[in-house]
Amino acid sequence: MPNRLSRRQFLQTGALLAAGIALPAADLLASDDWHAGELAHLLPAASHERFLIKASFRTPLTEAPRLSVNGRNVVGQRTDTAGTFWRFDAAGLKSDTVYTLQILGVNGRALCATWPLKTFPLPDAMPERVRLLVYTCAGGNPDAKGPGGMEAFRSLAIRHALLERGLSYRPDAVIANGDHVYQDQRTWLESASPTIRKAATDYYNQVGMFDTSQAVLGTANEPLLKKMVDPQIAHLYGTRLRSTPVFFLMDDHDYFENDEAEENFITFPPDNFDLTLARTVQDMYFPEFLPDRSRSQILPGTNAADRAAGVSECFGTLRYGKLLEMLMYDCGRYLSLKDRHAGLVPPEAERWLLDRTRVSDARHMIHMPSTPFGWSAGKWREWYPDVVVSDEIMAAPPAVLSQRFGSVRGTNMRLSTARQKYMWQSGWFGQHQRIVAAMAQQRRPAVMMSGDLHATGWDRMTRSGDIDLRANPMHIILNGPLGTGMAGWPSGPRGLGPGAPDALTLERNGKPMEKNGFSIVDITPERMVCQLFAWREPDPFDAISRLEPYDVLEIPRG
Repeated sequence: MPNRLSRRQFLQTGALLAAGIALPAADLLASDDWHAGELAHLLPAASHERFLIKASFRTPLTEAPRLSVNGRNVVGQRTDTAGTFWRFDAAGLKSDTVYTLQILGVNGRALCATWPLKTFPLPDAMPERVRLLVYTCAGGNPDAKGPGGMEAFRSLAIRHALLERGLSYRPDAVIANGDHVYQDQRTWLESASPTIRKAATDYYNQVGMFDTSQAVLGTANEPLLKKMVDPQIAHLYGTRLRSTPVFFLMDDHDYFENDEAEENFITFPPDNFDLTLARTVQDMYFPEFLPDRSRSQILPGTNAADRAAGVSECFGTLRYGKLLEMLMYDCGRYLSLKDRHAGLVPPEAERWLLDRTRVSDARHMIHMPSTPFGWSAGKWREWYPDVVVSDEIMAAPPAVLSQRFGSVRGTNMRLSTARQKYMWQSGWFGQHQRIVAAMAQQRRPAVMMSGDLHATGWDRMTRSGDIDLRANPMHIILNGPLGTGMAGWPSGPRGLGPGAPDALTLERNGKPMEKNGFSIVDITPERMVCQLFAWREPDPFDAISRLEPYDVLEIPRG
């Protein structure tokens, strides 16, 4: 029997068609009755006084569209050369207020249906609760294949199902912690693994290669970039998050490389072309961090002339009244290679982190770095010096350089500091310790949520180097990867999953699970409750729609 439109759908559809909106069949029967019209994707950011929205359209627009905010029009700013991608910056809004939005074209023609979006409470308000949906590693082209033709990334169907299940909890905000795009260049094409090199070469022969001698926009690089990124962001999110503010934090793969250091190359800080790719993707696809009155405007990557006023590309704040202050920080773009003076974030950003941790009046505080605290995979760009070794490696004479990351094989695979990690900087752990010390000295519980490691789990850190944390243990949480493919990644290909570094003592010392998933975090003045969700085959696909938390971490405010 054919599907039938509800009365509400019928009336909305008739009104939109009368306004001249072309509606694809899939949109006519959208489960939430909302019609995207000419929109391909839309991702909004919000604060207590401002919206910043990134959107793309199915076909280019020759004139600037307008965002109607309760009837007040905001002219869009084009972010590509074709007129497909636009940003809308609506300032001067009232706090804790639901606004009705709509995007209009020439002569006021509606390009989509109206939708609601709410501003956050004032910074000095005390809301009763806030709920967050948090995950990592959502990117990856669903058509890309790994070594031997295996699944490199989860299908969009799986990612959509996980995202829909998370959104069914009606979060007040979504936090996507890094790796929205997987499109590595040298680290794939020059991999130590012949099978990875072949798979990457076959892939790029099919889709094309960037011309690094040309600009990104206005050259053949621009349509190629969209071809690579559309399936990973626009096709993943569509308009699902139109009424849910988002915070997108960038990590290594968002700069089009894995974080690796060896004799042939060091991928971070990113070179100018990779940096331009990353900035272009952010400008087109997802919003930067809106200003916060307690975050300096001179932080690196802040208030750039080619961005919306005052936004930060790398360092963000989710301030939800006095209930929550979350500090988000990119640990790749500005990392330094200055030995004991080095840092994964620059000195100005570290001062901001330490200052806010010490003086914030928020009831709860969460740190959200792009490089995880508490666990190591033996990778180069980590806070910790640990590397992956085996009995065979330890029996051999130490090499001048440590073996290439991911190439270690043998028996009894484990983390160790008995071998030197090539180009690892001692200052990175020094910066780690200063952040840990500031968090431990809070009157609040110390909470650290991270992504990157393609796993889900939690623990409590009771010692970090010479810092005793038993009086206020640090709660460390891996929020779960949305798009990670290749079953058993990373332990399958590498022989070892994430584990506790030598310098740390973890209370539970359990292995995080290498499954797809997300976290729902509920925060009230009295407590923080983190529900962790995970799914992987052989569980059936339809189990995702009924997914329940496999573990719950409750953190009383005390």
